[in-house]
Amino acid sequence: MTALPVRYNFRGLATESPMNRSQKVALLFAAANLFVLLLFPPFDQYSIAISKVPIFAGFNFAFSPLPYTKINSSVLMLEVIVLLVNTAIAWLLLSDRPPGKRPGWRIGFQNAVLVVTAVNLLVVLLFPPFESVFAITNAALPNFEGFYFIFSRKPSHTIVTTVLYLEVIFILVNGGLFWLIFKERRAVRLTPEQIRALSARMGGKR
Repeated sequence: MTALPVRYNFRGLATESPMNRSQKVALLFAAANLFVLLLFPPFDQYSIAISKVPIFAGFNFAFSPLPYTKINSSVLMLEVIVLLVNTAIAWLLLSDRPPGKRPGWRIGFQNAVLVVTAVNLLVVLLFPPFESVFAITNAALPNFEGFYFIFSRKPSHTIVTTVLYLEVIFILVNGGLFWLIFKERRAVRLTPEQIRALSARMGGKR
């Protein structure tokens, strides 16, 4: 019986398979979520009174849209991006532990940063910034009234996608920076030749 080839991921972990069982479950869960997102996308509705400004109409079945509605492609794209990012975070968190580390539930600083980043992205999507269509201006960064639960939207309001994208970018940039800051420093292992050369150099100084 031949052994499976050993593969190494970017963290230097040796695995016999490209992914473990938990990672496969995470991928299946992500695929199911992506299917639901595409099947029930966010819609904007154009009213008769204000035909130029769309109103957020919630999530509807993609193949039976309501009258005067249009898919909000900006919010849908952001949902897909957040889903892919959280899937990548789950992939990293569920990867196999390196040999020599004790098993347990203790979480490192880098993994904590990944968890906080994923939670913040979900919160940002669940509570996006809303603005009343009667107060919309032509400013580069529009004003907004506040953050509301996306499934209990206020009437005659629209999502401020510019602010929403800035929030997501801010979270991703800060999450990446903190992940690099808390990166563990590995001890440098010297080869026997380097050890002998260092010993000779130290002996010469004496």
